[in-house]
Amino acid sequence: MTGTSGQDDWEREFDHRWANAAEHKEPSARARMLAARWKDDPPGPVPFRAGPDPVAPRRSSWMSTVVVLGCVAAVIVLLGYARTHAWR
Repeated sequence: MTGTSGQDDWEREFDHRWANAAEHKEPSARARMLAARWKDDPPGPVPFRAGPDPVAPRRSSWMSTVVVLGCVAAVIVLLGYARTHAWR
C-alpha cells in the first residue's frame, strides 16, 4: 500500500461534489412524514408575515427616565449616608 492510494481513498470518501451529483437523493424523514400527512389533507395557504401579536402597553419614556433617575438619586443618598456615618 502506498501513501498516495490511501490519500486518494480519503479524498474519495469525503468528495461532496460526487455525492451531490448522485442521480437519486432520498428525501429526509421529515420530508417523507410531511408528504404522507399532506397527501390526504394538504395545508392551507400561509401568509408571508403573521399579523401583529398583541403587546402589553408600554410605559412612556419619561416614566422610565424618572424611575432611572430616582434609583440613581437613591444610590447617591445611600452612599452619602454610609460615608458620613462610617467616620464615627
